[in-house]
Amino acid sequence: MLKPSYPIYTARLTLRPYTLDDFDDLYAIQSDPEVTRYLYWETRDEAAVRADLQAKMGASEIREVGDRLFLAVVWREVERVVGGVTLTWLSREDGGGEIGYVFNPEFSGHGLATEATSALLRLAFTLPVDGGLGLHRVIGRLDARNTASAKVLERLGLRREAHFVENEYVKGEWTDELVYAILESEWLTRRVSPPRTRASRG
Repeated sequence: MLKPSYPIYTARLTLRPYTLDDFDDLYAIQSDPEVTRYLYWETRDEAAVRADLQAKMGASEIREVGDRLFLAVVWREVERVVGGVTLTWLSREDGGGEIGYVFNPEFSGHGLATEATSALLRLAFTLPVDGGLGLHRVIGRLDARNTASAKVLERLGLRREAHFVENEYVKGEWTDELVYAILESEWLTRRVSPPRTRASRG
């Protein structure tokens, strides 16, 4: 079970459950064709965004396998919801989970997706006694054409484990899928000795 203590703060961001006041920012994200280009769903109108917001508002903790945690990401510099992150509990026996993220391209180039998803990995891997889910392995899946998203995962230390060729038919075309993964032990090693890299832009 994962019931985080909110809000969650990083250097520049606040992660918290969604509220009704987030509609305008969420609509700006989900109605943008650039955002949905490599996702399963098309751009959404106001009614669809309101329905999705209601669903997200009811998903602020994980109780059972299959549950998904949705958190709004607020950039405190602009006091806006600039994106959202998702954590799914895939398996109790195998300790598996999956992360996801969607961000407003208006705010790209500042490393916000990387910073927010790093906080999500901390929730995934930290032991339950310390407020986390205690997972063994976390994956991220994406359309192979989404190079920007792949760079975020690579900066977080996930390795590419699979490239499935034309394995899904999405929006009228066959698409390739990439699967990235990181183990708890690898995440812990990176926390102790973070790699030296150039400033992130994801």
